[in-house]
Amino acid sequence: MTDALLETQLNLPNRRSGKVRDLYDVTLDNGDPALLIVATDRVSAFDVVMANGFPGKGVVLTQISRFWFDYFSPEVDHHLISTDVDDVPELSDTERDALRGRIMLCRKTDVVPIECIARGYITGSGWKDYQRTGAVCGIVLPDGLRNSDRLPEPLFTPSTKAETGHDENISFAEGVEVVGLELMEWLRETTLSLYARARDYARARGIILADTKFEFGITAHGDTPLLIDEIFTPDSSRFWPADQWQPGGEQPSFDKQIVRNYLETKVSAGKWDKTPPGPELPDDVVARSMARYLEAYELLTGESLELG
Repeated sequence: MTDALLETQLNLPNRRSGKVRDLYDVTLDNGDPALLIVATDRVSAFDVVMANGFPGKGVVLTQISRFWFDYFSPEVDHHLISTDVDDVPELSDTERDALRGRIMLCRKTDVVPIECIARGYITGSGWKDYQRTGAVCGIVLPDGLRNSDRLPEPLFTPSTKAETGHDENISFAEGVEVVGLELMEWLRETTLSLYARARDYARARGIILADTKFEFGITAHGDTPLLIDEIFTPDSSRFWPADQWQPGGEQPSFDKQIVRNYLETKVSAGKWDKTPPGPELPDDVVARSMARYLEAYELLTGESLELG
């Protein structure tokens, strides 16, 4: 590693590595099992990890999630115990210094196998579905909607969680077959409630929250699901600058749009085919993308974030 934390190899058990995060099992001082989530600086686009990352990206995403978990604590229980690396047992001083600001120490859960998506605007895969069928995940919408239009009411559009490849959009009824009616109704109500509150909060700060996704988990001794994973970050949500919103096409955003646009030029030129390994991102793409992540943090929290 040089300018970005791309991999971790901690002396902790059961390391699992996702596209952008590394997970470890931890035993707390009281003997309870916990999960350590490390947000690396890896960048994934089109389901492929790029050759280089965004220095500090993992810190920004962790701090945005921490802000939202604190904000929603009165409304929904969640898995976050601490974001203080000093609360993680069995780490060396060197490891603590490298991980500071980018970890979440969490309660362990069994993940509910439904990804919960709230859509307040018609865009992305929802726009493609609407063009083809006039509906999104089986929900029929009014005629004449434009790309990036605000929907009459936010939609709950679940998907199955795929171990590999893309998740698959499903209907509410199909979700009931997976987890049962009572849990699906709770997931829908909670998803739409969280989205509505965050949408209004973000809009008052100059950001349109077009859509977002949640994951939930159940502890070994609990019945009510916990909100888990990351929440309302530029990697799990679609944020648009409110003062630039113009329905009828794609919108500028606070996520990895700059990366995707650059990669599409590589694809058009026949220099990449959207399969691993991912290409190296130019310095200007990295810098402009990180500037957007930091801007999102500052607008949402009202604070600046210093990256070492």
